[in-house]
Amino acid sequence: MDVKNLEAPVNTITLNREEVYAPTDNIYEAISIIAKRATQINTDIKKELLEKLDEFATYSDSLEEIFENKEQIEVSKFYEKLPKPHAMAVQEWLDSKIYYRDTSATETEI
Repeated sequence: MDVKNLEAPVNTITLNREEVYAPTDNIYEAISIIAKRATQINTDIKKELLEKLDEFATYSDSLEEIFENKEQIEVSKFYEKLPKPHAMAVQEWLDSKIYYRDTSATETEI
């Protein structure tokens, strides 16, 4: 899933509590699922950003050789403008794009 094209809010918004926990009927379980997805999104974005910034990296021992790379600045600005990972995860949850399963349910054979 391409999280960079997700229509998540950039600013904080108020959500209806019932909409958030409706799929699980438990607010704590819903928040736990959203938090785990936000961690996944954050890890993916961070990995992608570091890979892109590594292309522009200069490895020198001199502190005097500091120069700014316009492409590097543009990449950083793009990632700064993205919605926060928790906002992306909440939006995915509300759009029913997160798969989860209840592992506490036991199956009985007849």
